[in-house]
Amino acid sequence: MEGFKLSEIPRLVIALIIVFIVGGIGSAATYPQIPLWYVNVIKPTWAPPNWLFGVVWTILYILMGTSLFMVWRKGLETKEAKIALVVFAVQLGLNLLWSLVFFGLHSILGGLVIIILMWLAILVNIILFYRISKWAGLILLPYIVWVTIATYLNYSIYLLN
Repeated sequence: MEGFKLSEIPRLVIALIIVFIVGGIGSAATYPQIPLWYVNVIKPTWAPPNWLFGVVWTILYILMGTSLFMVWRKGLETKEAKIALVVFAVQLGLNLLWSLVFFGLHSILGGLVIIILMWLAILVNIILFYRISKWAGLILLPYIVWVTIATYLNYSIYLLN
């Protein structure tokens, strides 16, 4: 990160904590359902192994928190920054809501609707963050790639079940 100062570490930590709290809540709804419900859901042959999801999401949450920090460090005074942060909060909220609906409520169709909205919010988030900090937008690209795969997986599970 360009010109990173040690005095910015608390802001980086806060950004990461925000993202990981949301991720942790989602995980609390998800993990208990993997051996109980998700194991019995018919999945396509190409579905990633269950262990991969935790690894990927941990990396993505680090990237999301870092991206949030990069925008936050540029300043929150402008209308553009405030809108970008609202969009970030919306996509993060949809991320959590997907876990609660898909795994918590066992609603495959509800999850599909939410993940499509989440994908759109992530796309807008990337564009808005990129305008403020190129790297903040670019490091969210793996996130939208993974959510694209997850959307297709959710759709495939919907068709199979």
